[in-house]
Amino acid sequence: TLYKSEMASWYGTDVFLEKCKSRVSLSGGYLSYDTGMGMNNIFFSKGSSPMVLATISFGDKFDPQNFKLDTISRKLTVTENDLYTIRQKALSEINKDTLFKKYNNAELNLIPIIKNGFKRVYVLTGPKVNGTVIIGNDYLMEFNAENDIIAKRKLHKNILFFTRDPKQPAESALHSHLPETGDFITATDICTIMLYERSAGWKFHVVVSKDYVSSWDCKADQLVILTKEAWEKISKPKTND
Repeated sequence: TLYKSEMASWYGTDVFLEKCKSRVSLSGGYLSYDTGMGMNNIFFSKGSSPMVLATISFGDKFDPQNFKLDTISRKLTVTENDLYTIRQKALSEINKDTLFKKYNNAELNLIPIIKNGFKRVYVLTGPKVNGTVIIGNDYLMEFNAENDIIAKRKLHKNILFFTRDPKQPAESALHSHLPETGDFITATDICTIMLYERSAGWKFHVVVSKDYVSSWDCKADQLVILTKEAWEKISKPKTND
């Protein structure tokens, strides 16, 4: 879900900058969400009562050439207004709470999600430098039905920078989780890996915790979770008796 939202935002931004040049200076930000039939990316105007400046619609395949652009200005729908509201409250929280860290050559990306009765804003740290993948410095804020923040936490304690060496590209990557992050790969891990796995050239990304190993197959986009004991048995070199 996070990956699809970010991909819609990536492709939608390219379309908006190319096709809506006269409206770029009016934009106060963007949102992406699943309509049930594909992904919508909207750009909204500045101010406390924003209007939609453009709507870019994609299918699930994210073909850069296959999109629908609607430039008719309109009010936000109920869903869009909720997404906008929790995004703005999350942004305000980031700007006033020292829990949220900022780094050079990186930026915090807010991903508001409303799904299955839950309202959440995930925060990822995205690289401003090509060839770099950032894992960590990610956060989750949860909201109630009235769009008020009811919980917030840092998902990874640390931040890791993976840099691709064109001369010796790594086919796999690994990072570990402290107990407070949890036993398994996080939603933000999966989103980040899916966004950058092809440009990084990874075949696998492995997450190791105290008792479990999560292995993400970057080609198939599939996850396998094993106990650390089972993983070590599989990984142990075989010897001939």
